Amino acid sequence: MRRVTSSFLVAFALGTLGAAGWVAAQPDSAPQLPVEHPNPAPAGVSPATVERGRYLVQLGDCVACHTQKGGARFAGGRPLQTPFGTVLSANITPDADSGIGRWNADQFYRALHEGKSADGSHLYPAFPYNYYTHITREDSDAIYAYMRTVPPVRHDFERNRLPFPFNIRALMAGWNWLFFDQGPVEQRSDRSASWNRGAYLVQGLGHCAACHTPRNFLGGSKNGEAYQGGRFGELYAPDITPNKRTGIGGWSDADLRDFLRLGANVHSDASAEMGEVVGFSTSQMTDADRDAIIAYVRSMPASADAKVSAPDAAAMKQGEAIFQDSCSACHRMDGSGVPRLFPPLKGNANVQQKDATSMLHFILAGTRRTPNDRNPAPLSMPSYAWKLDDEQVAAVASYVRNSWGNAAEPVDAKAVGELRGKLHFDHVAGTEVSTVDAMRHPGPTTLAPADTDSRDNGTAQAGRAAASAPR
Repeated sequence: MRRVTSSFLVAFALGTLGAAGWVAAQPDSAPQLPVEHPNPAPAGVSPATVERGRYLVQLGDCVACHTQKGGARFAGGRPLQTPFGTVLSANITPDADSGIGRWNADQFYRALHEGKSADGSHLYPAFPYNYYTHITREDSDAIYAYMRTVPPVRHDFERNRLPFPFNIRALMAGWNWLFFDQGPVEQRSDRSASWNRGAYLVQGLGHCAACHTPRNFLGGSKNGEAYQGGRFGELYAPDITPNKRTGIGGWSDADLRDFLRLGANVHSDASAEMGEVVGFSTSQMTDADRDAIIAYVRSMPASADAKVSAPDAAAMKQGEAIFQDSCSACHRMDGSGVPRLFPPLKGNANVQQKDATSMLHFILAGTRRTPNDRNPAPLSMPSYAWKLDDEQVAAVASYVRNSWGNAAEPVDAKAVGELRGKLHFDHVAGTEVSTVDAMRHPGPTTLAPADTDSRDNGTAQAGRAAASAPR
């Protein structure tokens, strides 16, 4: 690790925690498809190169970040929330004024390889150039050729919304000096061609470490803990090393193929940001590339099993009662679930992560398997923020994390309350003040009559008219 003694360098490196900015919303765009009414390819570029570029754009999941919810494909504007402010993703359509229409292939490659814009100014690593630096010049040129065929979209907006001094792009030079290792992925002669392809995809275009590796207080990756799980926003990307308890060590190759191709297997479903990755990228890959990724991640060193504290007996008893009442109908009394419909919780790596943020997020806000063209069924888990208070959420989470052979650190009610606030739930269970008004007025297609309070379901008050509330 290179050492820095200058407090000034530390100060501007802190500003680059904006580089750890993570997406909070999901665009309503379909998986990457050939563009309608494309522009002509650049002179001298073959249709095969353009098609290859289209596939590489899929591998990089570019549409996910560069498409605003409800906006035009690749026209940018999607907010990337950071601890120090907001950066909006760039318009990468070939619009001459607001996009990259004036860029040439050399400038495009420099952006990927060095993290510099066409005018030479530094980019923030919210655009993951610290991973895209591994992309070959040949692949960069193919991506550039394809992006030139995308219809141009005029979309003007101020991308950098970071406050002073974090909005000074020149300070990125210091962060790059500390954390940016420029250059290609090492091709290893002692490994198969498939493994080397997997290393290129995982480390480069797939930029998997951007989420699945923890970061230090300056926003740099903790490379000694690569792929062992990382916090981003109000979610936690799980351990994807071969650890059998918290990682993918208990998954077969067929399980991994199903997850990457369909977003679901007998262990888990893809939702939130990982649902996007499957829908826009891994479900669109060739079988050979999916197998290459599997070969590479299988070879990673497994994370060490962490020592965990014993859960409080009273909290476990409380959690068991809540689980039986609210969770067992789908996940079964013994945590076995219904594979491919309701994920098993027994032996589930996601619920045993060292950071319970994603689990708590899904209990509070609910979640949905993200549909894709190979697996369009969007099975959902409802929100329990309206029903369970912070202590109850902590109790049931601790129970699940430490039952049926599971072992993970118990959850503290304070952490639940902090996350509840970040998710903007003003509601405290048992009160009538809630931002979750959808629960108060079920629509005409629900089993309950319209305009009844669905929180009464299963009680003697079921079917009671809901209190008047704005719709």
